[in-house]
Amino acid sequence: MRQIPDAASLREARKALPGRVALVPTMGNLHQGHLTLVRRAREVADNVVVSIFVNPLQFDRQEDLDAYPRTLDKDAALLEKEGVDLVFNPPVDDIYPESMQTHTRVEVPGLSDIFCGASRPGHFAGVATIVCKLFNMVQPDCAVFGKKDFQQLLIVRHMVEDLAMPVEIIGVDTVREADGLAMSSRNNYLDEAQRARAPALYAALQHTAAALRAGRRDFTALEAEATDLIAAGGLEPDYLGIRRAADLGMPDPDERSLVILGAAYLGLARLIDNLEVEL
Repeated sequence: MRQIPDAASLREARKALPGRVALVPTMGNLHQGHLTLVRRAREVADNVVVSIFVNPLQFDRQEDLDAYPRTLDKDAALLEKEGVDLVFNPPVDDIYPESMQTHTRVEVPGLSDIFCGASRPGHFAGVATIVCKLFNMVQPDCAVFGKKDFQQLLIVRHMVEDLAMPVEIIGVDTVREADGLAMSSRNNYLDEAQRARAPALYAALQHTAAALRAGRRDFTALEAEATDLIAAGGLEPDYLGIRRAADLGMPDPDERSLVILGAAYLGLARLIDNLEVEL
């Protein structure tokens, strides 16, 4: 495994990779969810490139950016065990050599303005911009993303389609702890008591999914019930929505493919999760 610290070296290393190349974009502080993405990438490609870059453009608060855990040595050791070919871990000034305020940005209107986009203005422009840059630098045949960030996955798919990028986007199911909590680097922010309460978000999604499968279609009432369940579990709800899985549009009563999306605050952590429902 080679660690590549800059874009120029990456381009040279990329030229030497034969066959199909998969990219797994990450911000590091890797856990089993990330490694599941890496294993999926290994299944669909001859070579796997993992990027580790804490992207300042997608953070809406400086304190969040400063506090984000950076564990490059540990991450590199995990990736080497997984047989990763290249790890791209550039410094910020290699990705944004001049002011980020004047840097060209990629935006996906509509999808980027709801749910997490409404709570974190500018977040998805930062995500789309860095993913676009990584695609241009790595030139992957495919890229693997987790479905835990369901809205992000749809935004990336939309960007790729709109900009005619020759990259296949592969989504991988959320990896969960034994009690249902979606694995996330931000779970490290939880103390013991908070960690015990954290599964309440997923429990609310499960409750809503069971109601939908039982035939309920009073979406607004279901959203309110789930929000109350999240609050009763000791979390501060951010949003809870039932939408069409294809595009996050408002569903009709006869819609067959739905997704329930939720986010909540717990201590220093903001937890997000979702559950797809086929009816």
